[in-house]
Amino acid sequence: MQNYAEQWQRMASCKGPHADLFYPPNTTERREEKANREADAKSICNDCPVKVECLDYAIAINETYGIWGGLNELERKNLTTRRLRLR
Repeated sequence: MQNYAEQWQRMASCKGPHADLFYPPNTTERREEKANREADAKSICNDCPVKVECLDYAIAINETYGIWGGLNELERKNLTTRRLRLR
């Protein structure tokens, strides 16, 4: 039986040849290059059928790298902080 994460991940739009857009390269990345890469990744997230599940999963596991659910690391951290303040 597959766990929940594996089930939604099978339907994710980020799978395939463009998956490298969702994580920084192993080499130095200029600010403009990062912004462009992230914008491309986020555009794929916009139409993803499991965007909400992806973001929830990344926050639940405290993922520190990459684009998940249409948000980068800093955006997820800020969202988490706002959610904690509202409690």
